[in-house]
Amino acid sequence: MAVVAEVTPVVTTKDHKVGRDVHSIRQARIGWMFSTPALVFVGLVTIFPIVFSVVLSLSNVNVTGSGFALQGFTFSNYSQLIHSSTWRYALLFTVFYTVVTVVVELVLGTAIALVLERLTRGRGLMMAMLLLPWSIITVISAELWQYIFEGTYGVLQAIFQALGLGTPVFLGSPTPAIISMMIADIWKTTPFVAVIVIAGLVMLPGDVYEAAACDGASGWTIFWKITLPLLRPTIAIAVLFRILQAFGVFDLPFVLTGGGPGTATTSLAILSYKVMFQNIDYGPGAAVAVSATLLVVLGCLMFLRVFKAQVGREEVQ
Repeated sequence: MAVVAEVTPVVTTKDHKVGRDVHSIRQARIGWMFSTPALVFVGLVTIFPIVFSVVLSLSNVNVTGSGFALQGFTFSNYSQLIHSSTWRYALLFTVFYTVVTVVVELVLGTAIALVLERLTRGRGLMMAMLLLPWSIITVISAELWQYIFEGTYGVLQAIFQALGLGTPVFLGSPTPAIISMMIADIWKTTPFVAVIVIAGLVMLPGDVYEAAACDGASGWTIFWKITLPLLRPTIAIAVLFRILQAFGVFDLPFVLTGGGPGTATTSLAILSYKVMFQNIDYGPGAAVAVSATLLVVLGCLMFLRVFKAQVGREEVQ
């Protein structure tokens, strides 16, 4: 009688690896298939305008009755920027505006977040009220603040006159116009920073605070030695977002001051708009936009480099 032995196939590690590789390739193809339409859309609305702006900034642009034509390669558009006092002022104003608003928003947003994080009742209502300024469209917000600062029938003008404090000018003079614009921006975007910081606060480990309290550390010491160092990654994210937004500010000054009085509140984005669409000078206008993009990218990269180096030193210590 013959005995037939059942042979079980031996599956080697190599076979498992090949199977995993085939599965990974199949999953990658499916992922690319579903993400390709979104990537194409992003490329059309984001990457293509950036590339086209760079091409315009490096070209002699001849405007005709039926459009414009690119006539040769040139660096003259950037040469005009370097020798333009208007561009230099717009650059200094944009940097100054970005630094001041981001710093103030960071301080106020962190303070608000610390208060809300300690609330046990009414936190949801306070969060809803906090997000109200951020939820308003910037154009509408700028219109509201223009009504407040307006020199003839503005709310602040009426309050000052009722108190016998004279008739101050908010939007008609350079320095008050800059301060007014910063106040409007800080009012709107401080809640954004506060929400990000709150998200970081609720993720902090509680045992660290319990140990610090057992050691007799004061609230101020706990904040500077524990809370702030642990919040640095969260704060870095908030700062990066705000730098990107503030450096490209356009809608707020466009509605609130129109870049004036004179050029007092003319940011790089406002200057690019005026050169391209009011002066019909596409080459220099595109050069202004490209220069603003390059500067903000370099600024963010430098910030990340400094932040990474500081975190690395703390980990070594």
